[in-house]
Amino acid sequence: MPSLQMRLCAIALVSAMTAAACGGGSSESAASNAAPAVIQLDGSSTVFPISEAVAEEFQKANPGIRVTVGISGTGGGFQKFCRGETDISDASRPIRPTEIETCQKAGIEYIELPNAYDGLAVVVNPKNTWATSITVAELRTLWSPDAQGKVLRWSQVRPSWPNRDVRLFGAGVDSGTYDYFTEAVVGKEGASRGDFTSSEDDNVLVQGVSSDELALGFLPFAYVEQNQDKLKLVPVDDGKAENGSGPLSPSAETVRNGTYQPLSRPLFIYVAKKAAERPEVQKFVDAYFGASALIREVGYVELTPQIYDLAKKHFAERKVGTAFGAGGSQVGLTLEQLLTREQ
Repeated sequence: MPSLQMRLCAIALVSAMTAAACGGGSSESAASNAAPAVIQLDGSSTVFPISEAVAEEFQKANPGIRVTVGISGTGGGFQKFCRGETDISDASRPIRPTEIETCQKAGIEYIELPNAYDGLAVVVNPKNTWATSITVAELRTLWSPDAQGKVLRWSQVRPSWPNRDVRLFGAGVDSGTYDYFTEAVVGKEGASRGDFTSSEDDNVLVQGVSSDELALGFLPFAYVEQNQDKLKLVPVDDGKAENGSGPLSPSAETVRNGTYQPLSRPLFIYVAKKAAERPEVQKFVDAYFGASALIREVGYVELTPQIYDLAKKHFAERKVGTAFGAGGSQVGLTLEQLLTREQ
């Protein structure tokens, strides 16, 4: 029969406690056997490439910390976040009033941190020779709820375009990209025709548009940058004469300086206040603030140093809530104005 000492040693080893209780090993070897700290992110497919890149580099530098990054869409991510299932929520739009209420009821406080800029790109198949530009009014003609079952051909958008079917691709309804696009183009978040091919995965949209000569879609500019041989950008004209710029395509310059309107937007991470007290989460957020090169590498536009400094200050002070008033997609507001005003 095993001695009491042997049994105690076995229990200590199985429990991953200090090996010194068994008369051997050290606290260092016990620490190496301990389960890694885990940081859980979920949410926007738009923000996913940034979070994935930051997580990958962060884990290389911090092998004792594991970071998981999911793609449930901005809306799906907030559902998990407000249930306390994740530490950080990736979002391609500000938190909605209903999501604010859900988090409040669950006692989830959050710190809203912008992390990059993005431009929503309008794209067609490379074989499309006619759509060399499009106006916001024409996009509204295509995407408004009234267009469902009625606006079905390219010539119904612009008479000089061919009398052929137009096939639409766009973000799924749980996506912040869908919310922002409908707010910017139709004038109401979530208002659009329903007869289009949708997906929360932007790579599915790339595949759809790239394989259909008659397709038109919208998706984050970073996905266009990664698929330049498969997609053709369509410059967008906001129709405001005072702009004097005419049709513009998204680029680092036009997105950062705000001339690519109304389809430029900030991206965010939302950090649970409770999670923000954990050292590993603090280190990860610090890594995020230092990720300008990674943000450029995956095709997004980094924020100005002034905005990063304000965001760092908000995190250091654990400033909770949203800078967007009642929340939800808001078009044409600058981050400088939002982050410096009282919440």
